[in-house]
Amino acid sequence: MSLVSDPVAIRALAHPLRLKLRELIGREGPMTAAQAARELGVSQALASHHLRQLAKYGFVEQAEAADNRERPWRVTATSYWWDAEAGLAADALEQLLVQRAAGNLAGWQRRRGEEEPVWRDNTGIGQSLVYLTADEMVELRRALDALIDPLVERRRLGDAAARPEGARPVDLTIICTPLPPTPSGG
Repeated sequence: MSLVSDPVAIRALAHPLRLKLRELIGREGPMTAAQAARELGVSQALASHHLRQLAKYGFVEQAEAADNRERPWRVTATSYWWDAEAGLAADALEQLLVQRAAGNLAGWQRRRGEEEPVWRDNTGIGQSLVYLTADEMVELRRALDALIDPLVERRRLGDAAARPEGARPVDLTIICTPLPPTPSGG
């Protein structure tokens, strides 16, 4: 899990095409700007520009190439949290991620009936309302990271060989929002 605290880096990631590029390279493995551009239906120059911006802030890096003509990129981390102290930059990124998560959910809902029961029955949205202290919220966040991090490490994005048969990409978007206190204080 990588913490991003620089508002400029967060703002750099909060761009729809950059998020798509990072996700594509993470899912498919190292690829060149030309390959990514073809997949996303954009120009090579545009893909290259945005990959360089992602690299500038450490979200992607150059990967080993088969020869000197290719310049493939790979992701540097698969999971991020960002510092809420980054203010508007963090807000913009969170809004974009919520929109993407809602789009992923809508797509899943359209496909869900065609899926095996194990996928249908264990995905979608769960919702809980709990009363937590700040310390308990920190404990919950750490516990979630402790569950997710080992899976991320075992199945690095971009490393198809590390994936067991039947493994699929799963978007885990965790949204924790403290609600305002009620007038009665409860």
